[in-house]
Formats: sequence, structure tokens, C-alpha cells
Amino acid sequence: MNSFTNVIFDEIEIGKTLTVSRTISRHDIESLTFVSGDIDEAHLDEEKGPDYVPSTEPVAAEAFFSYLLNRRLPGPGTTILAHDLTFEGHIVMGETFTATITAKEKRTGGLIVFDCRCANQAGNMIASGTATVSAPLKRMTYTDLATPEVIFRRTDVFARLIKTCEGMPPVVCAVAYPCDHASLLGPLESAKRNLINPVLVGPEAKIREAAQAAGADISPYRIVDTEHSHAAAEKAVAMARAGEVEALMKGSLHTDELMAAVVPSATGLRTARRISHVFVMDVPAYPRMLLVTDAAINISPGLKEKVDIVQNAIDLSHVLGIDLPKVAILSAVETVNTDIPSTLEAASLCKMADRKQITGGILDGPLAFDNAVSEQAARTKKIDSPVAGRADVLIVPDLEAGNMLAKQLQYLAGADAAGIVLGTRVPIVLTSRADSVRTRLASTAVMALVAHAKRRGAPGKDI
Repeated sequence: MNSFTNVIFDEIEIGKTLTVSRTISRHDIESLTFVSGDIDEAHLDEEKGPDYVPSTEPVAAEAFFSYLLNRRLPGPGTTILAHDLTFEGHIVMGETFTATITAKEKRTGGLIVFDCRCANQAGNMIASGTATVSAPLKRMTYTDLATPEVIFRRTDVFARLIKTCEGMPPVVCAVAYPCDHASLLGPLESAKRNLINPVLVGPEAKIREAAQAAGADISPYRIVDTEHSHAAAEKAVAMARAGEVEALMKGSLHTDELMAAVVPSATGLRTARRISHVFVMDVPAYPRMLLVTDAAINISPGLKEKVDIVQNAIDLSHVLGIDLPKVAILSAVETVNTDIPSTLEAASLCKMADRKQITGGILDGPLAFDNAVSEQAARTKKIDSPVAGRADVLIVPDLEAGNMLAKQLQYLAGADAAGIVLGTRVPIVLTSRADSVRTRLASTAVMALVAHAKRRGAPGKDI
């Protein structure tokens, strides 16, 4: 956090100068390309060459000068009225740039003209010219200014998923117990995007109370009244069994309550497949969509269960547009070790894929996490694999490992995670109160794409 106190108009003499230097980082380059609109991936890769996006020089210089004028001299309370700058040279990552502003002229009404210059570490001018500001007349201090967290994504996986659903008819979706702000507004926002036609299942009085508190209009949507959350789960599942709805979404009830109604063979939504959960992850530093399974339902799956977990994930990949997904079976090491059961299961799964017992993807394992997602790590360890470093799907050993992996990606790597339950008659979205609107929409988009695949009888209809 930072604090800045201004220099008022009367204290600034002609010739007063401020000089600040800054070394350009990768984050700076990404920020500049984002602001300038030049987001060609070639411009973001230091291996492509030393020069980075000549079109960002105006943005870089203006941002540098704006910082000096608005934060340092004159500082808080300053308004930049005009600037006349000339730009030349290149922004190069790793070089140090020095910006200098000098009070050149004072005018009536608190106006000051500053001479502005920015040069690279070789002394070559990047930008020069003048800026006219309205300087503050009274003392002012900005305190506890924190730099906002900004995450730049190599690809916006979720935006592409939501866009893929454009033009598709909405999916009729039962929302089980939408009785609080987040669990009600999530499906309503999805309905606005034409992703779903929600059926609100739960105590009608509580649903209407939540809608009133949120200022939401639920008049266009059907409400199915039930006594409590358990009854809401059972009714939503019964509607899915009867074909009244094509998908389910968890509201403000516990996941266990909903899944307890889903799991029974006689009254639930089981199929011949093992039920499993898949996180569809948008990881800023990873150049493709990443699926992680199973981190939410199967606690300690054995080989038999993992066959279905893998197949569910492969079929979902097809629905999401990955024609031949690369599936990494994770463990702690890259070689089969009889003391580590997950390595034995990984080897078995790969051989089963060779024998067409698992179809539609390229499997390899065991692979440690680094070798699954980093080509450099795989090269260093001399791993020759079509999957290593380029995985689309990560199969974790058990729920504990998967849960920790998914949350580490979310909270340490800035990833977003949409989630869906597969192996059931209809797709099921398990939302969390911590989910952002973007994540809720992405989860709904995944669910809608699966529902459409089932509707068409397309590949992936069996998940």
C-alpha cells in the first residue's frame, strides 16, 4: 500500500523537476498490450525477440507521465487537461526506462505546463512533449492505495464456451432450492443469456422472499412448491427422470442433499456409467482449457471406477470441442512403482486405451503434474510422450489430490473453475456460494452443451 501527498500550485516553481525510473516487466508488457488492444500472442513471448509491440509506446509513456503527474507532482487533486507528445523507439522487456517531468510554465487559474521526457537505458528518447494540468490549490493526501490485482489470460476459455451456446435453444433446467441471493441470481442471469429456462423448485415463499430481497423478477419462470430442501432435491430429480427437465442445478442446499436424491438406482438418475465430477478450468498461464477429474464425488476410486471417470472426461472433451483430448493420468512419479498403486492404475488405464476399452482420447501415465502441463519439464526429464506438457485432461489419484489441485490452481494461479456432474441421465451443475457470475455462467454453458449433445444424440450423449 502507498500514500501520496500533493504539491500545491503555489509551491511549484518553474524548473521544479521529478525523475522516476522503472524496469519493464512481463506484467507491464501484458498490461500495455491489453490497453492498446494489440494482444497477438507473439508479442507476449520473450522467445520471439527483444522488441515488443511498438504500438504500445504511446500507452506506456502516457501511463508513466500520468502516474508522475497524478500521484507525485503535483499529485493528488491534479487533473490532466491536455498533452502533446511525440513517440519513437520500442518498449523492451527487462530494460529500465526513465521519465522526467519539469514545470515549464505557470498560468492563471492553477494551470501548469510540464515538459515531459521518457528515455530508455541507452539514453534514446521514447517520448517527449508537454502536458497541461490543473494543479491542486489545497493540500491533499491519498492513503492506503493498493495496486489492484490484474490477471491476464492467454485464452478466455469461459468466454468461448458461453459464445458457443449462442443460437442454441435454452435448456429446461430444474434449480433445486434457490432460496438465497447467489443461488437465485445465478440461474436468472443464465436465463437472460438464453442458456436455460429455469424451473425453480423449493418452498415458494422462500423463493419469492429471496427474489424480493434481490430485486429480481421471477414472474416469467415456473415455481414448483416443496416443503423443504430434501423435498426440493427429490422433486427436481423426479422431474428429470420423467423428462420434464433436461438438466439440474444445485441451489442453496448442501451438495450431499442433492446427490442423495441423484444416486439411488430405483429413484435417482444413475446410468450404467460411474457418476463423476469434472472441473473445467480456465488457468491464465495455461494455453488451453484444462479438465480435472474427479475432485468432488469419488473419494478413493479404484481401477474399475477410473475407467468410467476417464471416459466421462473424454466424452465431455468432445462436447467442448476437443476432438482428440490428451489425457494425463497423474501420480507422484513417471514410472510404474509397485509401492504406489496410482502408478499401476495409470499403466492399466493406458493399456486399456490401447485395447479400445477406453476410446476417444490419447492416454499417458503415470505422469507427475509438472510433466503433464509443462513441455519444458517433460523435455528435462526426457519423457517422450504425445501427452506430456500438453494435457487437456488431468486424472487425479483420488478426491483429496484432486480437490487440493483444483483449489491450488484457483487460489494460487488465478484459475476459474466451472464444474459439472456426469454419468447421470441429465447433466448436473454443482454451484458454490463462492462462484463468481462468470464461473456460474461457464458452468451453465458446459451443462447446456452436454444437454444439447444428449438431445441430438451426438458424441458425448452417454455422459
